[in-house]
Amino acid sequence: MTVTLVVLACGASTTVQDGGRLGYLRFGLSGSGPIDHLAHAAANALVGNSSEAPAIEFGLCGGRFRVEGGSLRLALAGAPCPVSLDGELVAHHRSFVLREGAELRIERPRTGVFATLALAGSMALTPEMGSVSLHRRAALGGFDGRPLRDGDRISLTPQPISGEADRALEPVAIDRERQIRVVLGPQQDRFTMRGVKTLLGSGFTVSNQADRMGYQLDGPPIEHGEAGFNIVSDGTVAGSIQVPGSCRPIVLLADRQTTGGYPKIATVASADLRHLGQRRPGDAVRFAAISLEEAVHLARERAAEVAALPSHLTPFLDAADRLGAANLAGDAVDAFAAEP
Repeated sequence: MTVTLVVLACGASTTVQDGGRLGYLRFGLSGSGPIDHLAHAAANALVGNSSEAPAIEFGLCGGRFRVEGGSLRLALAGAPCPVSLDGELVAHHRSFVLREGAELRIERPRTGVFATLALAGSMALTPEMGSVSLHRRAALGGFDGRPLRDGDRISLTPQPISGEADRALEPVAIDRERQIRVVLGPQQDRFTMRGVKTLLGSGFTVSNQADRMGYQLDGPPIEHGEAGFNIVSDGTVAGSIQVPGSCRPIVLLADRQTTGGYPKIATVASADLRHLGQRRPGDAVRFAAISLEEAVHLARERAAEVAALPSHLTPFLDAADRLGAANLAGDAVDAFAAEP
């Protein structure tokens, strides 16, 4: 049995992403994948998929959808967006069933940038180089090598809709205030001591030059050393902070170039990349230095957090169910009765 998810409307930054395309950096192709891996994994856990299964990522946008040929269990996680089924509001970070004939509406996020819509089952998309993640500049993956747009139809083999209750998770945090932790290097020696202190001691903001490739930051200039801002091109990773001749830092993200000729003053800890990626143009950014050992520990903690998501699922209770579970009447007392 197959069903079809019909895209009635969506924004220009609506893409299909899975866990990412691994093993091709040496060929000049970055891995893509979700900007917020924790939100991606949470949405998939809610519908019973693996943590790296394909899902739909929204960037500062929403969309409208319907399903044909049956029903489909869905879940939205990440940046909080108002969600409704035929006009009835649906809670965030819970699973729900989209039935044939109903319309799902997802509004723009109130805070944050990226939200992920998971679909229970498997999308009929052909992997390219081992992944269906869209790499927009390479026109690989996604839906015919491009973002989703109005009128697209995605075929799926859905999981059976059982009679069990929908499931819920605690929302993944969107923290716009926390410092972003970085490991200095690999080329911090190409900067003056003043330049390093500027990175760690000053406030920056996300500029309008921000997309899945990288975020350019506005703020005080970061001073290069006498050797200047050109180096022999070498490899980059997600989280590399390049500083070109403009002295304005650029944090590289999922769709980055794989090599670069600007010195990299620091690298964002992988566990904190989602907190940076969820910040909008104008949002504040401050950095704090940690050791490589601390960054590795944080990465392992995040991997354990993702692996534990299915064990944290709880049955979703609507307002009436929550009142019943609270058993308020059982705690009622007679105000005039003598104390026991």
